[in-house]
Amino acid sequence: MSKVRTAISYLKYFFRAQTKHDIHSPFVFNLLTTVIQNNELYYLYGPIEKLRNELLNDPAEVQVADLGAGSVVLKTSTRKISDIARHSLKPAKFGQLLFRLVNHFKPNTILELGTSLGITTLYMAMANSQTRVVSIEGSETIAQYARRNFEKLGIKNIQLTVGNFDDVLQSQLNGLNQLDGSASLTASLVFFDGNHRKEPTLRYFEQCLQYANNNSVFVFDDIHWSEDMEQAWECIKKHERVTLTIDLFFIGIVFFRKEQVKEHFVVRF
Repeated sequence: MSKVRTAISYLKYFFRAQTKHDIHSPFVFNLLTTVIQNNELYYLYGPIEKLRNELLNDPAEVQVADLGAGSVVLKTSTRKISDIARHSLKPAKFGQLLFRLVNHFKPNTILELGTSLGITTLYMAMANSQTRVVSIEGSETIAQYARRNFEKLGIKNIQLTVGNFDDVLQSQLNGLNQLDGSASLTASLVFFDGNHRKEPTLRYFEQCLQYANNNSVFVFDDIHWSEDMEQAWECIKKHERVTLTIDLFFIGIVFFRKEQVKEHFVVRF
């Protein structure tokens, strides 16, 4: 996405965005005040951010294969870990939001499409050590770094699979047993962060949707990254099974609660 387009999209978002005083849905108001806009500092944030700083100063070079839309900044296949960390990792603000979402909904299973160096994976896994985290990464060299990062922090509840989403997503879904959603009260969370194009995003969404239930939460990264992704987000919002969506500009949160009136919220974050 160009800087000009980003600025225009953000201005549109900013002037449409609601605050907690504009929200009349009890579920969304509670989520906004206790989770989304909760600035409490959890002690587990520290080790993850220390690891991020180490990656930001790592001069090692690796060969990377981009299987999705690719990076708008890093154009070569040979990249420094420090550059990947600088341009590809989600900022602490969003990793910590995912931590709080996991802490709040307590999903039995988390599926992540796009591990990168594993910082966001760690935020989700460390929010609840009882949660099973399955993460898929397209690049073997990047996955090796992610594994080292998991080991550095002693995290045991992450299963990392390497491969093209087109090849491995379905088998991972089959192994998750309906995202552990066979029981109506069981929650699951899926984080889509690996292919920023409309057609694949919608395809992966439909695949995961087959295994979701009333309490599942889907989180989409970079919903305004391009016109293509904005179109994908519009399709997701309109899907018949989707009842509630929250647009935080850089990410979108999707719910399937049948007891919820179908609504879409643009929320300042």
